[in-house]
Amino acid sequence: MSSTRTDIVAEQAAHWIVQLSADDPAEREQARAGFAAWKAADPLHATTAAGMESLLGQLHAVREPAGGDHRPARAALAAIAPKRSRQRLRQLAAASAATMLVLTTAMLASERPAYLLADLRSPTGQWRTHTLADGSRLTLGSDSAVNVHFSAGERHVELVRGDILVDVAKDAQRPFIVDSGQAAIRALGTRFTVRRDGAATILSMLESKVSAQVPRQPASIVQAGQRARITDDGVGPITAIDAAGVQDAWRAHQLVVDDQPLAEVLDELARYRPGQLHYDRAQLAHIRVAAVLPLDDTDKALQLLIDNFPQLRIRMLTRYLVMVDAPASSPAIK
Repeated sequence: MSSTRTDIVAEQAAHWIVQLSADDPAEREQARAGFAAWKAADPLHATTAAGMESLLGQLHAVREPAGGDHRPARAALAAIAPKRSRQRLRQLAAASAATMLVLTTAMLASERPAYLLADLRSPTGQWRTHTLADGSRLTLGSDSAVNVHFSAGERHVELVRGDILVDVAKDAQRPFIVDSGQAAIRALGTRFTVRRDGAATILSMLESKVSAQVPRQPASIVQAGQRARITDDGVGPITAIDAAGVQDAWRAHQLVVDDQPLAEVLDELARYRPGQLHYDRAQLAHIRVAAVLPLDDTDKALQLLIDNFPQLRIRMLTRYLVMVDAPASSPAIK
């Protein structure tokens, strides 16, 4: 499997298209629901799927049957080999999907979205550590991307998406600046994490201090052991954190939560697994979690939640579609 996110997503789409050609109508219906949810989970998923389905239609000149029974792989193969055996059709479906994987990957590369063009990237569920030219170290979390621009007077890192752990090499002549979109975070030598979270930047200081500057706002100093939420309106609020604990969690690929709503925990786990983790926030609102969960094995993390919250039900419909709910209205258990 390729290490780029594009290849991973394209392979997932190919998997779904093969599943849509299942012999069992119930399996096909389940695959249709899963594929729809997977496409809705991420714009890249939808783009990849649309490209594959378009290419499949172009290659095999297939029209959707009356009634909306859309089975791309099976319909395409039936059009060119209507009398083949079912087993042979399934084999050809897999081959067709593999072809679509190659073609769609090339198509997406030509679209050049910002994160695919980034200098450094990490795929979903994986971490990547890089030593920069000045000796600074960047660790990219799941599904993250950065651009690196060094000059004689400045070291500049643009966080395109996701989150990073930064260990800055000291250089009094060249400040190290992380641009998150909301803020420019300036340091000479320090360790901190930066995360893009929608319209906000989350800065967690592990050592020393930085200056965080939002355009048209005064700069703010954030010290070791502090976390700041930064928006276009400015820096704040600033809260206390366990800096050593945050660093240990990064090193061990763990999610450490203390009395946090379950939906927020699932939000975080969803960033570390492919496909869609589906849940009703209102239904889970009464459940709060205090736990240490592995981010490099989200199946195990989900199992730990089941073990500690008997009212939870987790259904893995496919690897890429997991449903979480709490059908029993029992009290929360911590």
